[in-house]
Amino acid sequence: MKTLNPYPLELQLLAERLGGQNRVAILLDVDRSCITRWLKRDMPDLKNQTKIDGLHYIMSRLLRRFKPATAQKWLLGINAFLGDQRPMDLIQQDRIAEVASAIEQTETGAFA
Repeated sequence: MKTLNPYPLELQLLAERLGGQNRVAILLDVDRSCITRWLKRDMPDLKNQTKIDGLHYIMSRLLRRFKPATAQKWLLGINAFLGDQRPMDLIQQDRIAEVASAIEQTETGAFA
């Protein structure tokens, strides 16, 4: 039985929300050709599956609160709740829970 590959849909949604496939490649820290392959036929390796899933989850959370442009700025900006690190850098390190916590702190109006 062949396994369903959910990543083309996730990547397509991310590209729409983030301004294109090139932006997704930059945020995932992969070559643009990887995105093309993943959209057409190939399954990402486990490390990149985790990054895609994490970015998809975080963007979904951010878009409940912010417009897409603001969500992108939040991802790329220095965040006091993350020890003055960029959320995207932590996503690339599979530290999704910390980024989700920073979103929650932002939503509740906590101070860093």
